[in-house]
Amino acid sequence: MDGRVLPILLGPTGHPPKVYEIPVPDPDGGPPTVLVYRREPAGYSKRLGLQTGWKYAFDPTGRRDRLRWPWSKPQPPAPGD
Repeated sequence: MDGRVLPILLGPTGHPPKVYEIPVPDPDGGPPTVLVYRREPAGYSKRLGLQTGWKYAFDPTGRRDRLRWPWSKPQPPAPGD
């Protein structure tokens, strides 16, 4: 990342998205690389143990979890697994 701050849209509950994807263009003109960041708790308060906020941690696997409904087909294995 180049240090820019990107706006994040909040959902109807006021929470940021669980997964954030950032496309990075390829300098050689190929397909862009997609960096995946997952939302994690930033910390907890000492006294009541309440969550203090969110932070995004880089996910090196780069996989985005999909909603899996009970009536859906099984998800095929990811390449390389």
